[in-house]
Amino acid sequence: MALSRRQRRSAFRTGQYVLLLVIVIVLALLADWSKIGKAFFDLDVAAKQFPDVITVALKNTVIFTALGFALGLGLGLLLALMRLSSVGPYRWFARGYIEFFRGLPALLIFLAVGIGVPTAFNTQLPRNVAIMLALGIVSSAYMAETIRAGIQAVPRGQVEAARSLGMSPARTMITVVIPQAFRIILPPLANELIMLTKDSSLAFLLGTTPAQQELAQFSRQALLEAKGLTPIVVAGLCYLVITIPLSILQQRLEKKYGAGVPGGGTV
Repeated sequence: MALSRRQRRSAFRTGQYVLLLVIVIVLALLADWSKIGKAFFDLDVAAKQFPDVITVALKNTVIFTALGFALGLGLGLLLALMRLSSVGPYRWFARGYIEFFRGLPALLIFLAVGIGVPTAFNTQLPRNVAIMLALGIVSSAYMAETIRAGIQAVPRGQVEAARSLGMSPARTMITVVIPQAFRIILPPLANELIMLTKDSSLAFLLGTTPAQQELAQFSRQALLEAKGLTPIVVAGLCYLVITIPLSILQQRLEKKYGAGVPGGGTV
């Protein structure tokens, strides 16, 4: 008897599950678990990473990310307003900045800010300042477009209502448009924060002391002393401690605010 289309799809899915289960069982039987455990999950090596991996590396990663995000958000808002300005040079500058820095690898920006600029001008930037500038430049170009889209998504009626109440264009933008725009763009901003957390691993390019190490540099240094990948696993788990809560927050924000642009209403 010929199977219906629904039965064929069900049989195909069942076959995929069985095949996957067989592959997992074969790999589990063939794997040398003692060697894998020694290479990836050596508890003695992992224990040596604490407490410095938390009190130094994780703390510095959070600090670098927060500094870069704060600067990027401020620059991004300014660039978004310039992109929407009626003054041509403002728009041209903002568009050129956004296109230029969105097209460059973050690694190149770190090298330029931390090494190129100090060498060219015979000066020395404090390490935290250089990291903040590099991360801020990297993130601001992306945040600017996100904020601009959020501002443009605010219903025109909100602006017209505010103007009819006698508000100036500047006051309307500050008190009405921007707050609603940020409500719209909270989910993508949370995603940008996750990306910036991972970009902070490039801070090692600017040189470091043991007290200045972030997670990537800390694990790299520990890897030179340990015979295995356990330090990388520990650092990865620490990154997940940051990024998983941020991902959960992003999903909740999407459920709460991501249904669309708020419509209508009064100011």
